[in-house]
Amino acid sequence: MIDVDIIRAAKLGDRESFAKAYDAIAPELYRVALYTLGNSYDAEDAVSETFVEAFKGIKNLRDEASFKRWMLTILSARCKRRIGGYIKERKNVDIDEMIDLPSPDKSDAASDRVSVMDALAKLNEQERVIVVLATIQGYTTREVAEMLGLPHGTVSSKLHRSLKKMKAILE
Repeated sequence: MIDVDIIRAAKLGDRESFAKAYDAIAPELYRVALYTLGNSYDAEDAVSETFVEAFKGIKNLRDEASFKRWMLTILSARCKRRIGGYIKERKNVDIDEMIDLPSPDKSDAASDRVSVMDALAKLNEQERVIVVLATIQGYTTREVAEMLGLPHGTVSSKLHRSLKKMKAILE
């Protein structure tokens, strides 16, 4: 958890405090973006864009304690825009182009990662974000619902159906 005093100082324009907040949350945001978008280049871009947007708008953050949730909400919007761009450009997302394929000498863990990424890619954008936030990042369905602005029941049912879909794909 990020110290609320750091966020308060960042809201007042302290760049060093914002940098500390960035350092504390960047790895988690990157993981969410990577699992959502499927490749490291777009994930890095989405995280960078998220921080630029957050830096410009941090003065508008009402609750310092919800900084992390606020950042994930911004990241989610950035990822949605990128996915929309993929679909516009290609009409279909080609999994081979989106996943950083491991080199042949990697272990079975790399193969498992590709299988999970393939299953995630077969979910729609909203399902993918819900699965990543709830299962990979460990947020509760209530927290995910709040971040995405959806009813709790909707998130719970979509998570259940999405995991079932992924299980079928992976079997």
